[in-house]
Amino acid sequence: MATTTLSPTQRAVRTTVALKALMAVSGLILIGYLLAHMYGNLKVFAGQQAFDDYAHHLRTLGEPILPHTGLLWIIRVVLLAAVFGHGWAAFKLWARARHARGGGGAKRYQSTKGRTGVQRTYSSFTLRWGGIVIALFVIFHLLHFTWNTIHPGGASDSPYQRVVNGFGVWWVVVAYTLAMVAVGFHLRHGTWSALTTLGLNTSAAMRHRLNVLAYVVAGVVTVGFLLPPYSILLGLVS
Repeated sequence: MATTTLSPTQRAVRTTVALKALMAVSGLILIGYLLAHMYGNLKVFAGQQAFDDYAHHLRTLGEPILPHTGLLWIIRVVLLAAVFGHGWAAFKLWARARHARGGGGAKRYQSTKGRTGVQRTYSSFTLRWGGIVIALFVIFHLLHFTWNTIHPGGASDSPYQRVVNGFGVWWVVVAYTLAMVAVGFHLRHGTWSALTTLGLNTSAAMRHRLNVLAYVVAGVVTVGFLLPPYSILLGLVS
């Protein structure tokens, strides 16, 4: 029976360290995108003209060096690569951890800090299920605001009007809220974990700073994304 010998590079990219590094880098790319997307969403407070102009200029970035929507497609490809890389690394690490524990029935690790004898923050406990919730919401979000396939609240050619129409429907705001809470928990743990993986967790003082930064990032993104829907639902933006 023939055996396959992996090169040192092939062995390196399959290690747990490499998978964690992939999760960290891809996660930071996605955090950067979330911050930029949040900034764009907040333009709803500037009115329809400003918001629609912003949506239009996203498609003309890079012209004439790049074709129409060229830079936007480059960003989309990078984001898709980051999403798939993040998900693949998460699945592989979960499978390895499960195998190391001897299956799903074993406890993660023991600690006197946890009420059940297992040390685990709520954000880390919900990380994987939160990722599934976020993935399902992203599909709904794309169908609604990007592809203009579904039209809760009413259809419109204006990106601003689609946002106002959609967030005028209470169940859309509820779904958006649940998704953003999941994003917040994901970011709280993910930001800290990514920066720790990349070597910034070097002392007790640095651990404290990373924790503060993780809470700030999670809080800013969650609140920033929820401001437009609730402002629209409450009639502050129309």
